[in-house]
Amino acid sequence: MRLLAGDIGGTKTELVLYEGAPDHWEVREHRRVPSQEHASLEEVLARFPTGGELDGAAFGVAGPVRDGRCHTTNLPWQLDTATLTDTLGCPVTLLNDFEAVVRGVGELDDADLRVLQAGERHAAGPIAVLGAGTGLGTGIGVPTLAGLVAIAGEGGHRHLAPRNALEDRVLQHLRTKLGGRVSVERVVSGPGLAALYEFVIATELEREDPTVARELRAGDPSAVIGLRGQAGSDAACARALDLFVGFYGAEAGDLALTVLPTGGLYIAGGIAPKLLERLERGDFMQALLDKGRMGEVLTRIPVAIITQPRVGLLGARVAAANPAHSG
Repeated sequence: MRLLAGDIGGTKTELVLYEGAPDHWEVREHRRVPSQEHASLEEVLARFPTGGELDGAAFGVAGPVRDGRCHTTNLPWQLDTATLTDTLGCPVTLLNDFEAVVRGVGELDDADLRVLQAGERHAAGPIAVLGAGTGLGTGIGVPTLAGLVAIAGEGGHRHLAPRNALEDRVLQHLRTKLGGRVSVERVVSGPGLAALYEFVIATELEREDPTVARELRAGDPSAVIGLRGQAGSDAACARALDLFVGFYGAEAGDLALTVLPTGGLYIAGGIAPKLLERLERGDFMQALLDKGRMGEVLTRIPVAIITQPRVGLLGARVAAANPAHSG
């Protein structure tokens, strides 16, 4: 069996050609390209060497999928399964990128996880996934007798809920800047980390170092802030990262209360693996558990960071192999 799996985000598009069977897959081709440099997924696929006929394809997409179509949230692409089926000559499944991550969780090994809280895992319990990258994604998985039912979500667009006076100031600052509603994704994402740094400087919580300012202009701001904040080499970056971790942990706790994922709460996305040391210090879990009377309930939820960068691709592979059970 030859399957094409894709992970399509606002920053990058990653494609992997798999060959084999469910108990043994081999990677035949792997490409990663900047999404913004291409006008469509079809343009990317035209340059990808499939090497022959495919048995199936599936793409996890950063955006809501309805009736086999998706207009990506952070990318001006229109995706349609009918068009993609004609392009590839095989059955094609489109699924939300975090639905793909949920499906991929079952393909992970212990080495692909960094446990933050062991909790009390129930094999038949639901799972929940939350992950910050270019945006903030959510997904839920419910085990059934017919297999795992993966449910896509857009929880990153929920309203931002501050927990203290400083976070109130962040909300007010962003509400003024954005001219209205502020979603969680505005602070818990790569651009969100940059927005928190801008808040720290604008409100004079810390002074901006000219060297850091030059680095921010020359490179990826969120990467610079994350690296310097985690290393503690710049006070403004460290303060922004403190805010980010608090907001991230609180949102993870809100999702855990909504789902009660006794099968596990998984932190995915491109940012968490880069900030492992920072997220393991304790304040992420402190914010997650800061839920008043319900905090004790959350101490029993298993929590882990996914360190396997291809988890979404693994989930897309599952969907490509089982198109009747996808979407």
